[in-house]
Amino acid sequence: MKNSPINKLQQLMVITAEECGELTQRCSKIIRKYNDISEIEEDQRVKLLEELGDVQCMIELMVDHNIITYKELAVRSCHKREKLKKWSQLVDG
Repeated sequence: MKNSPINKLQQLMVITAEECGELTQRCSKIIRKYNDISEIEEDQRVKLLEELGDVQCMIELMVDHNIITYKELAVRSCHKREKLKKWSQLVDG
């Protein structure tokens, strides 16, 4: 994509959206196949890891291109964790 007709911002947003879509698909496949975390087979865990890594790469590229900062990301992450304490069983309150 070195000779892409779209600019860096467009590339960053499109690729990030695509990677998020692929992560969404992988999560959906795991939901359909398994009832518990302990049931996830290694090959499926690796596929999930690949998609998570791709999304993390794109987040890092957003930082590299000064769209967000790691500090802003950490603040937002803490905010979400606080909300999850109230609305989910994922975080101990």
